[in-house]
Amino acid sequence: MSDEPRVGAGGATFGVLGAVVAWGKGGELLALKGPRHRAVLGRLIVARGRVVPVDVLVDDLWIAPPAGAVSAVRTFVAALRRVLEPERAARAEPRVLVTEGPGYALRLPGEAVDAWRFEAAVRAEVGVEEALAWWRGPAYADFSEQGWARAERGRLTELRLQAVEQVAAARLSAGRAAEAVPDLDAHVTEHPWREEAWRLLALALYRTGRQRDALDVLRRARSLLVDQLGIDPGPALRQLETDILRQADHLAELPAREAVGPGIDAATGTAAGEASVWDRAVAAYEQGVGARARLESTVGLLRSLAITGGQGLVAAREHRLAAITAAEELGDPELTARVIGAYDVPAIWTRSDDEDQAAAVVAAAWRTLAALDHRAAEAEPGVEPVAATPLQARLFATIAMESRGSGSPQAQRAALAAVELARMLDDPGVLAFALNGLFLQTFYRTGLAPERDAIGVELIDLAGKHGLTTYEVLGHLIRIQSRSALGDYNTADRHAAAANQLAAKHETPLVSVFTRWYGVLRDPSEEAYRDAAKLLDGAGMPGLQGGLLELAVLTVRLDRSPLDADADYGPYEPWVRPLLTGEGLDAVPDPPKDLLQELLWVLLAEAALAQGNNQAAERAEQALQPAVAEETAGSGLITLGPVAEILDRLRTRRTAD
Repeated sequence: MSDEPRVGAGGATFGVLGAVVAWGKGGELLALKGPRHRAVLGRLIVARGRVVPVDVLVDDLWIAPPAGAVSAVRTFVAALRRVLEPERAARAEPRVLVTEGPGYALRLPGEAVDAWRFEAAVRAEVGVEEALAWWRGPAYADFSEQGWARAERGRLTELRLQAVEQVAAARLSAGRAAEAVPDLDAHVTEHPWREEAWRLLALALYRTGRQRDALDVLRRARSLLVDQLGIDPGPALRQLETDILRQADHLAELPAREAVGPGIDAATGTAAGEASVWDRAVAAYEQGVGARARLESTVGLLRSLAITGGQGLVAAREHRLAAITAAEELGDPELTARVIGAYDVPAIWTRSDDEDQAAAVVAAAWRTLAALDHRAAEAEPGVEPVAATPLQARLFATIAMESRGSGSPQAQRAALAAVELARMLDDPGVLAFALNGLFLQTFYRTGLAPERDAIGVELIDLAGKHGLTTYEVLGHLIRIQSRSALGDYNTADRHAAAANQLAAKHETPLVSVFTRWYGVLRDPSEEAYRDAAKLLDGAGMPGLQGGLLELAVLTVRLDRSPLDADADYGPYEPWVRPLLTGEGLDAVPDPPKDLLQELLWVLLAEAALAQGNNQAAERAEQALQPAVAEETAGSGLITLGPVAEILDRLRTRRTAD
């Protein structure tokens, strides 16, 4: 196998199966300057020779284009031309990156781009082993957040996964089932939702005389598909299970075409399945190196899966902890830190979807910090650590993220330490992650909407400058919440519109859940909340969904209709029940330190007023006083109006007594 680029006719060649790069005639890497230059090059490669107008390039490079954006694009193009055609005379027409009509295009032969060669090799059914070796990482790896790259990344990734499975089938067809087993096992670990991979693994095990293991694999596949993804196994898996139980004669051989599929030559298509974990060396895999690579690439894929929401988010959560556990078992703290810290999925809601898993992740992060021995376990901001590293900052940020709603002082210190380290490192991606953790720790008392608003402002600015789209969306969602808490709904409206625009452009479906609920908050009704709640079905966010609709309906009915004592208020039950039954108020704990704490304190205050419980009323008044200038709309989803109104009623009652 060769990693060397194949030089296209007369000039440079280009790689997008990993980070976007260019090679010269001799195979040397060309200096493409900054990320905007590489983005222009990548965007033109995606266009496959078609002209990309300048205004489209501007929109793709910036969410909010600065003044002079068109001139900047022309500067990027001029710099790229000097790199790609260094021998071109000053006034000669460019032959590679050409100007045509309203924009630019790349004029390249088919073999000049590794992705094009990869696709051609698979379609031609030759050289697939070498083609799989060209992958250096996820396609367009440095532009994973950019909308212009998303469809092409998905298409190429799917093509690679199919090729890996076809290679495994080729091994089965050639009578080398035992060779296929370890690679297929790695493949299903990394991509557990691919039924064909499970089928091939079970068949390979059966052909090596491991009938019981083959049946166990099929049952594992069924369990994962049904329990975690909510779908039944397809007919191929079901039929294979039946055939194995019957020991059907036809399982002894698989026709070459069925095994190989389009894109693989049965005689020579012995590409290492290690490509599924970006590692091509069988020996290295067997010695544990492949396992490390597989773990790191798995977490990257889980992160991408989580952002899609729905069952993808559920599956990502399920497999994340397994990846962390596997990394710890390898005894490499830096690997474990990378696996833990790579899952930087933006989070806006302050109740965990899986509290047990979150606690396990936090514990693993603390263990890893201690193992790295950077005086990290103290988490004391203001004290310069022995070595400020992105790994350390990401571990602190993870602790802050996963400790959301806990009110833990240690988690608050971790959040501050993460931000301090990220600023020292001057790393935009790490800083965005750390700011997300800090946001989730700004609920240690009521009335902190201004602090959260400042975080939202910084996130929008930071993410916009550095192309961190998911964090830019997060910044807008934070500002919807904070401006709602501050009663500034006009500004919140603008951020809702901006979040929706970004979500539509970059295909982030979970955003609409929050913006739709915010729209109902602006004009609340029971019917509208019930309609908005449908978006939560299948969204993969139980921490948000549980009891929320019932609580929303209660906020609408509070002053108008009888409250529903039989509704399932989920985690909010302790703070709703005294209002419904008139009992147990003194035993109710403080509300969780999260986005709904002001609203839940108001419910306790209402119960205290209704019952004439002065002690509970005083407790609620003290808790709500810091939020006197805010509204109970900090969630951006539901509200019970201004905090000042309930405080006035509490004071009036106390004065009357």
